[in-house]
Amino acid sequence: MGLHPLIYNPPVPRLGLIAGNGRFPFLVLNAARARGMEVVVAAIKEEAFPEIEKEGARVHWMSLGELSKLIDTFHREGVTQAVMAGQVKHKQIFSSIKPDWKLAKLLLSLGTRNTDSLIGAVAKVLGDEGITLMSSTELLEPLLAKSGVLTKRKPTEHEQKDIDYGRAVARHLAQYDIGQTVVVGGSACVAVEAMEGTDETIARAGHLISTLHAEGDASTLARDLVVIKVAKPNQDMRFDVPVVGVKTIQTMKAANATCLGIDAGRCLLIDGDEVIKAADEVNICVVAD
Repeated sequence: MGLHPLIYNPPVPRLGLIAGNGRFPFLVLNAARARGMEVVVAAIKEEAFPEIEKEGARVHWMSLGELSKLIDTFHREGVTQAVMAGQVKHKQIFSSIKPDWKLAKLLLSLGTRNTDSLIGAVAKVLGDEGITLMSSTELLEPLLAKSGVLTKRKPTEHEQKDIDYGRAVARHLAQYDIGQTVVVGGSACVAVEAMEGTDETIARAGHLISTLHAEGDASTLARDLVVIKVAKPNQDMRFDVPVVGVKTIQTMKAANATCLGIDAGRCLLIDGDEVIKAADEVNICVVAD
């Protein structure tokens, strides 16, 4: 009677997914599975969509302030590699969360309380606990914006002038982690992003221009706006990666913004080709440099 050889089945790689809001976590989840990885989701109560539970992964819900629970959960699940995906609103981080002792200790140690310093410190704590935080775009490289004009329409001379000016302003602000989006009209900076997020910044700019024109106080400012969203000079691709989607285009249309400038290779088109299709449908130009 012959002996059957022992068959070795290597363990399935296990990825921890720290999920914020939007579709980003769902894309990462599906991309990881396509690579044969098992995914354990740490869903942030204040941000993640409830539909994440329908994706078939093991989901653990926790508050934004429960850093100890996050670490304990990943240890228990055997997670040694994790990724952050999905937006966590800046204002959410510093508003109603109740930090546990580990996060409270971390907050007290920060010299500045911006997003980079906070999430960078969290990444270090995870690393010290044996959990490596990988780039949030590593699994979604095909969705990174390619260089050049991405839409059918090229920017006009005036739009290109606003893009150039807006990029200079945005890059200056981004180095201080203030925000990554600026809205320009007629070579004037109409709005800059702070804690409210990109869509709110665009909407605020549109409302401001509409109000000024209605009151007759903005005859020298163009009604048409240009939106510029850039990566930080030393963008850490593990978190807070610039993202635009179909909703961004819809918000721009409502605000009478006609052109979007983004960074090639460092901005995710979260809805893929649908972003460009949506832009073409409303004659919005998208250009990546």
